[in-house]
Amino acid sequence: MRYEADMALIRHGMTPGNEEHRYIGRTDEPLSQKGREQLLTLQKKGVYPAAACVAASPLERCRQTAELLYPGQAPCVFDQFREMDFGAFEGHNYEELKADARYQAWIDSNGTLPFPGGESRENFKRRSLKGFQKAVAQCIREEVNTAALVIHGGTIMNIMEEYGDRQRTFYEWHVKNGGGYQVTVDPSDWQKGRRELKVCEAYREG
Repeated sequence: MRYEADMALIRHGMTPGNEEHRYIGRTDEPLSQKGREQLLTLQKKGVYPAAACVAASPLERCRQTAELLYPGQAPCVFDQFREMDFGAFEGHNYEELKADARYQAWIDSNGTLPFPGGESRENFKRRSLKGFQKAVAQCIREEVNTAALVIHGGTIMNIMEEYGDRQRTFYEWHVKNGGGYQVTVDPSDWQKGRRELKVCEAYREG
């Protein structure tokens, strides 16, 4: 039988900044009470699959989400899974930024311009994919059949834009807090450079 690895890509639960629609990237916020409650509700509904191996971003909101959804399973932390650095926009929301010409220019570029004092989309995507490649390599090396990656919305969007088996743009892969995708990796194809994630299920309603 051909060996395949099932992976859940899960966005962390809601934080106080998420509730206020703020750009929360490098800021190391914990989950909010509402975020914790939403995750536990989804878990009780059986949304999240079991995982033999759990990986996470080093930021607290991801580690806390992993601990809630996969208690007793210490996550393997990949620094490359950190969320994007939003630079001058970090910690602010639309209402606070709408009069800023730099923000309007970023909006007009459809989010392709680098954040002032922050990170470019290209650099963010490059490191996201590097982290994902490391995680997949570890799963293949250890012959892991089921894994969960508890990461950030932007990180998931980068991974799915690059490797998803459906042609969608970065923003079309967006998921809410607690949402994500269930995908399958074919290790044989992956190691031969044919790198594609078969999307089995999407759970967007976090």
